Amino acid sequence: MSPGNHESLVSEVTFENSKQRLDKYLATQFPDISRNRVQSWIEDGNVLCNGKIIKDLSHKVVEGEIYTLLPPPLQEAIPKAQVIDLDIIYEDSDLLVINKAPGMVVHPAPGHHDSTLVNALLAHCGDTLSGIGDVKRPGIVHRLDKDTSGLMVVAKNDAAHNGLAVQFSVENGGKQLVRTYSALVWGYPHPLQGTITTQIGRHPKNRQKMAVVKDSSGKKSITHYTTKKLWGFGPKEEIKISWLEFKLETGRTHQIRVHSHFIGHPVVGDPLYGRKTAPSGKLCPQEILDFKRQALHAVKLQFIHPVTKTLMQFEAPLPGDIQQLMKILNDK
Repeated sequence: MSPGNHESLVSEVTFENSKQRLDKYLATQFPDISRNRVQSWIEDGNVLCNGKIIKDLSHKVVEGEIYTLLPPPLQEAIPKAQVIDLDIIYEDSDLLVINKAPGMVVHPAPGHHDSTLVNALLAHCGDTLSGIGDVKRPGIVHRLDKDTSGLMVVAKNDAAHNGLAVQFSVENGGKQLVRTYSALVWGYPHPLQGTITTQIGRHPKNRQKMAVVKDSSGKKSITHYTTKKLWGFGPKEEIKISWLEFKLETGRTHQIRVHSHFIGHPVVGDPLYGRKTAPSGKLCPQEILDFKRQALHAVKLQFIHPVTKTLMQFEAPLPGDIQQLMKILNDK
């Protein structure tokens, strides 16, 4: 049964499944429902164990227990306008370019139903939105991860949305679209300048992650990088950090973060693809160790205006938190 159906879902624990965590067990029994959604339903009291509400995600299920899932009513699909401060770099009747702050989710999703960029744009644009696909909403043609900051372009109407979508499509292959990112990564890349070409697909074990894959489930992904600066700490430079500039030739989910991890130089602070073990705090500045998001910023964006056909070029300075990291590195 698919998620969102209002009928209850029932499962009885067998001997083979006994002792599993409750959230993992239910996600396995109902593969159409994500584990995140299962966890949300448990926490909201939408799961019963032998007829009684259970909210303990880590409860070990026992053979013979009967679990009942009570899917909540479907939520309204249209996001609501919310007045939220935006750093708008450029705006006209067809599109706007924003410098997205770190921590802002682009589009409403499970766990982030409001306070997103889309909610903010609905309030800011108001009646200037003429409709995308017969719905008054901003046209999102590319996204930045929640904790990645920097430049995004958003369409206000169908003509702009369709024109931008063609440029951002991998198949278009146009050279006028340029997306440049700055990042701090662990280690010194070798060579200092190069191109990473792989297939990227969903991680086989962790649904929240992407990964470099070798089978047909992946999509061709190309990232060019150039080293801008190197820092080393310790008598033998045991701790190495580099400032890299990345240019995307394709735009896969988490592409830069996955490719950085793949070449052995994950982005500093990345909670999903970062280092497995932290370097010694005696050698590395503590502020670097404590950085709580990926130090990744979309610094430059170039495209052809989909209506006027003008070449548009924008640049956004590094945000304050990354600038502070660089200052710490430079002062060491």
